[in-house]
Amino acid sequence: MNDPVIHQLTIPTPFAVGDVHTYLLIGDAVTLVDTGPDTAEGKEVLTAKLKEAGLRPQDIDQVVLTHHHPDHAGLTEFFSSATLLAHRDSERFLTRNDSFIHLHDFFYTEFFKQSGLPEHYMVLIDKMKEPLNAMGRRGIDSYLSEGDMIPGQEGWRVMESHGHSQGHISLISENDSVIGGDLLIQHISSNPLIEPPFGINQPRPLPQIQYNESLKKMASLEPSIVYPGHGEPVYNASELIKKRLQKQEERAMYVKSLLQQKETTAFEICKQLFPKIYKKQLGLTLSETVDQLDYLIFHGEIKAADLDGEAIIYRAESGVKL
Repeated sequence: MNDPVIHQLTIPTPFAVGDVHTYLLIGDAVTLVDTGPDTAEGKEVLTAKLKEAGLRPQDIDQVVLTHHHPDHAGLTEFFSSATLLAHRDSERFLTRNDSFIHLHDFFYTEFFKQSGLPEHYMVLIDKMKEPLNAMGRRGIDSYLSEGDMIPGQEGWRVMESHGHSQGHISLISENDSVIGGDLLIQHISSNPLIEPPFGINQPRPLPQIQYNESLKKMASLEPSIVYPGHGEPVYNASELIKKRLQKQEERAMYVKSLLQQKETTAFEICKQLFPKIYKKQLGLTLSETVDQLDYLIFHGEIKAADLDGEAIIYRAESGVKL
């Protein structure tokens, strides 16, 4: 990548997604967009990349997070002298206080039960928190929301792009380039991840619906280039987004076809969609399955039927078209 304004720093991660990109913006403020994971290798490589740019970690004035996932937000404490900017909805994962951990565990216990998981899968609730070990524990100094300008970076503003995570943002420049986090990646489709609600008695977010709207919002900008969190820059954003939305709808309608054969639980659908990997990646595959079910319910294609014990049974509606 060769851009005189945006410096891409590629950092290794311990996660299946592979390397992550952080971005250095030099303006009135020295800004780092995302940090990479909190690992020894991540710190070493990021420090070396900054040195190549003539900088030390303490020279970073501010860190802007596109979202809270540990491959993007791990080293918040490493840049302790920098101001931390992010969306308010990311903070609960960044600080992880006792009330949030309680909500997290309560939500996933109920979510797994409603999805129809057998009891022995409940051990996954603790495993789902393991990736958080690759990130610091630091609160946000200044919140960013739709339309905000990035301090010290003339011409850069915030676009809320929730879905892949709650609190996900993208940075839009006045010359139509975008730093997009994990909203749009050339070689893989981002997974809108199920997250707990923002309170015990509140409904959980519907990330697939949010994600689709965020993609449409980005397409409407007709960006000249999208700098992603992973992989190569995206030059054909509008075309790629159209393909991604079409593929997701096709996936959802395939799920409906399975339910037309037999009404069943999210877990049973998950096993049919991901027969080879659901045991090893149950959190991700179940999240994607429920995303498709959310999408179908939202568009009136299926219904969540009466509870069978504690598991939700889904059934297809006939004669309804998207």
